Amino acid sequence: MTSIASNERRYPQLAHWGAFTAVVRDGRLVACEPFQQDPAPSRLLEAIAPMVYSPHRIARPAVRKSWLASRGAAGGALRGRDEFVEVDWDAALDLVAGEIARTRAEHGPAGLFCGSYGWSSAGRLHHARSLIRRFYFAGGGGVDQLGNYSWGTAQFLLPHVIGTYTPLTGRVTSWPSIIAHTQVFLAFGGLALKNGQVSSGGAAEHTQEYWLRQLAAKGARVINVSPTRDDCPDFLNAEWIPIRPNTDVALMLALAYELRRADAHDRAFLATHCVGYEALEAYFTGAADGVAKDADWAAGITGIPAPRIRELARALHGTRSYLTCSFAVQRAQHGEQPYWMVIALAAMLGQIGLPGGGFGFGHGSMNGVGNPRIATPGPEMPVGRNPADLAIPVARLTEMLEKPGQPYPFQGETRHYPDIHFIHWAGGNPFHHHQQLNRLLAAWRSKPRTIVVNEIWWTPVARHADIVLPITTSLERNDIGGSSRDRYALAMHRAIEPLGQARNDLDVFAALAQRLGYGERYTEGRDEMDWIRHIYAQFAQTHERAGVPLPRFEDFWAQGHVKLPPPSRDFILFEDFRKDPAAHPLRTPSGRIELYSETLAAYGCADCGPHPRWIPPGEWLGADSARDYPLHLLTVQPADRLHSQLDAAPLAQSNKVGGHEAVRIHPDDAGARGLRDGDVVRLYNARGACLAGAQLDAGLLPGTVVMSTGAWFAPGAQDDAPETAGTANVLTLDVGTSTLTQGPNAMSCLVQAERWQG
Repeated sequence: MTSIASNERRYPQLAHWGAFTAVVRDGRLVACEPFQQDPAPSRLLEAIAPMVYSPHRIARPAVRKSWLASRGAAGGALRGRDEFVEVDWDAALDLVAGEIARTRAEHGPAGLFCGSYGWSSAGRLHHARSLIRRFYFAGGGGVDQLGNYSWGTAQFLLPHVIGTYTPLTGRVTSWPSIIAHTQVFLAFGGLALKNGQVSSGGAAEHTQEYWLRQLAAKGARVINVSPTRDDCPDFLNAEWIPIRPNTDVALMLALAYELRRADAHDRAFLATHCVGYEALEAYFTGAADGVAKDADWAAGITGIPAPRIRELARALHGTRSYLTCSFAVQRAQHGEQPYWMVIALAAMLGQIGLPGGGFGFGHGSMNGVGNPRIATPGPEMPVGRNPADLAIPVARLTEMLEKPGQPYPFQGETRHYPDIHFIHWAGGNPFHHHQQLNRLLAAWRSKPRTIVVNEIWWTPVARHADIVLPITTSLERNDIGGSSRDRYALAMHRAIEPLGQARNDLDVFAALAQRLGYGERYTEGRDEMDWIRHIYAQFAQTHERAGVPLPRFEDFWAQGHVKLPPPSRDFILFEDFRKDPAAHPLRTPSGRIELYSETLAAYGCADCGPHPRWIPPGEWLGADSARDYPLHLLTVQPADRLHSQLDAAPLAQSNKVGGHEAVRIHPDDAGARGLRDGDVVRLYNARGACLAGAQLDAGLLPGTVVMSTGAWFAPGAQDDAPETAGTANVLTLDVGTSTLTQGPNAMSCLVQAERWQG
């Protein structure tokens, strides 16, 4: 903490969208100044102060009136419709502890769901997902979540193909290697700058724009394969190849066909570093099924002219090429296929493990991907092991509530959904990130006896709870933050007093653990500052072993940050494997890249076979259902908030159209429906409807509409009324991407649009 004047103080702080200095005057936060070392600070910092003092803050513990009267026996039909009664903290904690104890006694850990999904705090101590899991694991376990909504499909596929999913975390060939060597940079899903504002654990340096400008200055040929032109910034001068959503794998197969036809594939690399190429080749050449996956075939699926596909194949041959997929590409039905096939395409080009060559993921999806950084983790809060060993794939939340005890397939196994009676949610907003929200709402109201939510604001998940516990913002507590893809670890000094009766999650769970008889096991005798010192000590020990000594904690805390040294050389993904696959095998059954997986063949998943292939999703522009719903809806990360965080701030609200979330629509599609810029639009399909504000955009593939996610879910007063905020996930389809990975399917969604007459 530093002082400028007697009534002004400055404190180092951190958010997922950037490090900053909190400027406090007379005890009130008045500004958030960007970290001085940040080359491209995010405007999202502007939203912090308004959210700290938002009228949406939860002031005191509150209990839903009907639940309080019956102690949950009356059911949850009134969740989201009922009034709340404020109570004191002791009463609220007694109620929550009593419900946990009752549920554990009657149903065991399988009756308790410790829900947390969302980025919550950049601080690693007060990271809600870590703390709620630590609390329930210490008390005997509960039902956890596997994977994530960002790249949960690829997370469970890639170990079968390359033996690891770490490239999804940003650990890919470093940008200096790409700048120095890459001639063609092919981006499936684009390189949107808005997504580079955020990184889990915080961003001291926003580097995405810097590296992309370096790529442009080097003169690399950048190609954006996406339904939207603005997925790449103008300064890249990227070539735009508009593609029908969900058809990337068809294009990749055609590129493979054209490379094979020109004898431009690297036979030696495929023979020494891969297994199963022959089966894949038999598929894309048509030898296996009589259908050649050539450029003419792909043109009919992707909408890309066949000559353009052939030219792209020629551009990849004989040049140092780098292929990347955004996370969005795999957030679709059969989203495993393009990720698997982009690896196969890179293998055919034979450049995996070479400087500036091969493949990567997420370059247009978050900050820090490809950053030059030593291979050490960021600060972490220990969570412990779940003694119950119970978990579901993160995107199967609704189905779990609908089908207790019923079987479902996952990773070649048959598992069974637990019978959930109690949900405790801390961090995140399922009424933002989950699909088919009307279905979730029905299950949420009908199944659990009790739902407890730790929350800062009256978000949709808080409004649909039974017991709500008010939580502090990052500004109202001490913490330590940092990302494994950022060169800084950051001290986070408490800048202001907690508003209302807010408490931090660490203390809330400590009080509950004490009531339930395992307080010492949860806290280990440490308070907030003790834990911060412990986390830093573990972080420092890890770096000491890596040959990077860090300053004493007291010096780190006073300075507000510590900067890690750069790595001694560029990281190149699979460099050692390329040089000697026998000495450095991958963690696959064969030790090589598996273009055909015997493991997946044995699993027998009809919707994810042993090699990549084209499997039409249930909803796409080539489906029969496109006759009724002829627009493909793409849902994207917003530029003015992180997921649904900050939606109530003036920055996000200023970008609403007619008070609703904007929907971007091509002028031709708008004209056919009599829509003008600024009109209120009803978007609908068989799953529901929501209201949005029309924004005409000629940079879209016709037939495609685009909405940002994150509007605070506001269901209509009547069950058949449209959702009014513009929450796009009212419309999306809640099915697993496949029976192998059970990932979230947000991008396979058809809708219709009309002017709202209400």
